[in-house]
Amino acid sequence: MKNEADHWGSDSGKGAGAGLFRGLARGLQQAVWRPLGRADALVNRLYGWGHNPLYQSGTLVVVLLGVTLVTGLYLIFFYRVSAPYESVARITEQVWLGRWIRSLHRYASDAAVLAAGVHLLRMFAQDRSWGPRALAWVSGLVLVFILFAAGWTGYVMVWDVQGQVLAAEGARWLDALPIFAEPISRAFVGEGELPGAFFFLNLFAHIALPVGMGLVLWLHVSRVARAALLPPRGLLWGMVGALLLLSLLWPVGMAPEADPFRIPDAAPFDAFYSFWLPLTRSIPSWAVWTFGGAMALSLLLVPVWGSPRRASRLAPSVVDERLCTGCEQCYLDCPYEAIRMVARSDGRAGIVARVDPGLCASCGICAGSCAPMGVGPPGRSGRDQLAAVRLFAASWGGRPPRVVVIACSRGAGGPGSNGTDAGAVVFPVDCAGSLHTSVIEYLLRAGASAVLVLACPPRDCWNREGATWLKQRVYHKREAELQARVDRRRVRLAYVAAGEPGRGRSELRAFEPALAALDAGEAAQDADLIRACETPPKRPKRKEVVPR
Repeated sequence: MKNEADHWGSDSGKGAGAGLFRGLARGLQQAVWRPLGRADALVNRLYGWGHNPLYQSGTLVVVLLGVTLVTGLYLIFFYRVSAPYESVARITEQVWLGRWIRSLHRYASDAAVLAAGVHLLRMFAQDRSWGPRALAWVSGLVLVFILFAAGWTGYVMVWDVQGQVLAAEGARWLDALPIFAEPISRAFVGEGELPGAFFFLNLFAHIALPVGMGLVLWLHVSRVARAALLPPRGLLWGMVGALLLLSLLWPVGMAPEADPFRIPDAAPFDAFYSFWLPLTRSIPSWAVWTFGGAMALSLLLVPVWGSPRRASRLAPSVVDERLCTGCEQCYLDCPYEAIRMVARSDGRAGIVARVDPGLCASCGICAGSCAPMGVGPPGRSGRDQLAAVRLFAASWGGRPPRVVVIACSRGAGGPGSNGTDAGAVVFPVDCAGSLHTSVIEYLLRAGASAVLVLACPPRDCWNREGATWLKQRVYHKREAELQARVDRRRVRLAYVAAGEPGRGRSELRAFEPALAALDAGEAAQDADLIRACETPPKRPKRKEVVPR
């Protein structure tokens, strides 16, 4: 069983500079993950893992941006750059359409920031920010920046006191850069009316920025296979319905109109898009650039300072071409498109799998998908798993346990206590998706009465699709499937999140009645067979022959 630090691929932290940063990163990741794990457990109890919005934070951002796009198309027809505040006021006065559509536009954009923040923290805490995943991390940060910029211009469009403060603050920051010949902040001190071009350019930016999101979003998911852009239908419509209901019951009002001759001391700042204004307005612009630049640089460099030392990184998968049959299953199952099929070069006909080390995240899912056990990370292929489980079974000393719990060291939380009840023992694995089904069969043949596999919830697998493919292999005859000779009634798959250590014991206890019924049925069959063998067969009566 790996310890908690191994879950994040940490190293010893020794060495100057880099080791200190890596140790800090590991500590931050675990500090972020603990409250996230507790929140996961709470929401799972309320809605179940299938509709847990915390697991769908990335896809919810896409849905919420879609809502803002649709509602924005309606609002733009009534917006006038020549009279920004008056046009927004008229929209708000439209009780049947304008008021709730504007409110839905506002609430969806706020919720998008919240969902993006949860998604960013989740990817950081799960150590999914370096190596092949670095592109997704950096492009995700760019998406967050565009989202904030689009929201900033949206609030300026209203041209109320909040929009005025945002515009003046942005101008003050830009004046600190040696770009413009004249300070642009002069436009907001009341010396004259704002030019109409300002509102036109602001409107153009508000429309153009979301359009640019499409290209960055494509880049964001370009290195993952079967990227999910939408949440489950129930969660999708539940989220939209909740925001719609909020818009109807609590519509957004109008703040006082901007006054070019007076910069307001206080304004109703939005908690999602302008929460920093009370702080930044009181410090020099150079300090804002210094602090903001340092924060942005530290986030962009997370793939560097947050990655483990090269010596402690898991090696990418390799292919034993002698065993590869060209079935393409590892190519189909790989969640990062790191495997491709190429023509053989060893004189044999057909194709063979090849791994691109630059794209491989060493998740090991290919090891579980290869029936002949010819592919996988070094030391974690199907053959390596069988060698490990043989040693594991040998430690029983001829007294096999009643249940073997195969626990994902990330999803089930890796606690050994999950399998200490009722004579069960734990066999840990790096990812349930990398588990070769031959391991399950071997455990049952070695004398265990049953096998309970505890995997991550499918929508929160650290390697994206591990739990999904495992279920297909065990119950639905996906390639490298559990053989038909194995009694499926003695194999159970359960989903346990990292914040639910007690859930594993609950699943184990829930499995017990079914096992008891199976054991009783088999015992009855054995008893019938023994009685049949011990009872002497009845001899047929000899028919007497009457002489004539």
